[in-house]
Amino acid sequence: MTVASTPGRGPLHLPPPLLPLLPALVWLPVLLVLPSLSHGGGWDLIGQFAGAAFTPSLDPLVLGSAFSGLGVTAGIALLGWALSLVLGVLGGVLSSRTVWRTASGSALPAEWIRRLLAVPRAVHELLWGLLLLQLLGLQPVVAVLAITIPYAALVARVVSDLLDALPTRGLDALRLAGAPAGPALLTALGPALQPGVISYGGYRLECALRSATLLGVFGLGGLGTDLRLTLQSLQFHELWSGLWMLLLVMLALEAMLRVLRQRWAMPARFGLTRRSVGRGGREVALGLLLLLPLLVLVAVALGVNPLQLGQLQPLPPWTADWPAVAALPWPSLIGSTIGLTLLAAALAVGSAPLLLLLMAPWPWGRALMQAVWALGRLWPPPLTALLLLFVLQPGVLTAALALAFHNLGILGRLLLEAEDSAPVLVEEALTVAGTGPRLALLYGRFSALARSYLAYGAYRADVILRETVVVGLVGAAGLGSLLLEALSSFAIDQLIALVAVYVLLTLMGEDLSDRLRRRLLAA
Repeated sequence: MTVASTPGRGPLHLPPPLLPLLPALVWLPVLLVLPSLSHGGGWDLIGQFAGAAFTPSLDPLVLGSAFSGLGVTAGIALLGWALSLVLGVLGGVLSSRTVWRTASGSALPAEWIRRLLAVPRAVHELLWGLLLLQLLGLQPVVAVLAITIPYAALVARVVSDLLDALPTRGLDALRLAGAPAGPALLTALGPALQPGVISYGGYRLECALRSATLLGVFGLGGLGTDLRLTLQSLQFHELWSGLWMLLLVMLALEAMLRVLRQRWAMPARFGLTRRSVGRGGREVALGLLLLLPLLVLVAVALGVNPLQLGQLQPLPPWTADWPAVAALPWPSLIGSTIGLTLLAAALAVGSAPLLLLLMAPWPWGRALMQAVWALGRLWPPPLTALLLLFVLQPGVLTAALALAFHNLGILGRLLLEAEDSAPVLVEEALTVAGTGPRLALLYGRFSALARSYLAYGAYRADVILRETVVVGLVGAAGLGSLLLEALSSFAIDQLIALVAVYVLLTLMGEDLSDRLRRRLLAA
């Protein structure tokens, strides 16, 4: 890939295996700046936190409370995920250009529906939760809806993209033979769509568990509330009791989805193997039928009542002061949010392959790294930010490190999955020729994965932009800090303006990441 031109020497070509390591260069200025941000007063607390991992509290009351909170978190995640999947598949079909072109001859309605769905997709689930909390009060349905609304829009986008990317020769043949549009679409595209939808749906279930934990951190119920309270009161042994439980549930869920993905021949999220049609359609249908009574039981146990949606809380009177809104320091707020996104994305995307290379000769180091990544996936970024504030001053870098740790866990796991499915012939040949394990891995499997990994990293940067609101809400940096003040003081005018700016930034970031992803995959 050509990355620069040297006058008189022709273009400089960077070998593809080195591409994923480029973002890791951001660690050089970060390590230079970190000492000036450290205040060092909380290292003993960090030590106590780490030591408590080996001695979690076994008090029956603590375990009972953590188990109860975990049940609420898992129930909210399951309900939010199921609803979002149903609504998302429906929205994906309605926003597919192929579907509208087949049914009506014009793809224009699909374009309008896509733009309409971009707004709920751009607002983070935490913002949805806090806004719904103001309207509906504290009840379980708020957390369920907070997950359902943005997730449904995300699923709709993916489903519509999958539908529009499918070959239409079979569909055209059926239409020419006189088949009606609906049955022709279902017959020609349904089976091919199934593996991608199920694979992405399973991934959203993992995300829903993390989102439900995060919503709990901000007081919307579940284990997240316990985690935040125990961290703020420095009860680290009690904190680790709940954290270990959450870790076990998450690892069990990931293992179950991995087995199902292999059994049903579902495509990897960014791998080299692509499968067009999955197996086990009857098993999938049976699983969905069994899921229905479980969802009803969970909804009853949590007290989720759809009728509560009509019981809106009275809002206090407010007066718009738009001149004051316009006087807000928008350039610095937007600049810090964008800087936070780019820094966190570079740290997360670059660190995963770098750490895998460093640990290549040592299996025990690789296992330890995987355990830390698992912790990073489930540990909500606001709590990481609170931990970092023990030893670092608040600011963009502290917030970026918190976001990077969380996203490193996700990217690292996906890179490991893709690494396992990548061809090993080149790596084995290099090893036989006497090449070291790091170089063999770099020029073997990493060479094959380089562009697809960076393409997924571009998508992840788009996700991180949405997540900046999460660390901003704990006073770290960016627009999120002001959002908290607007929510606390019920400044509706500021709230509307801040959410609008967030939506605009997210949509622009989504467009940029899409363009970058297409260029990487097309190169």
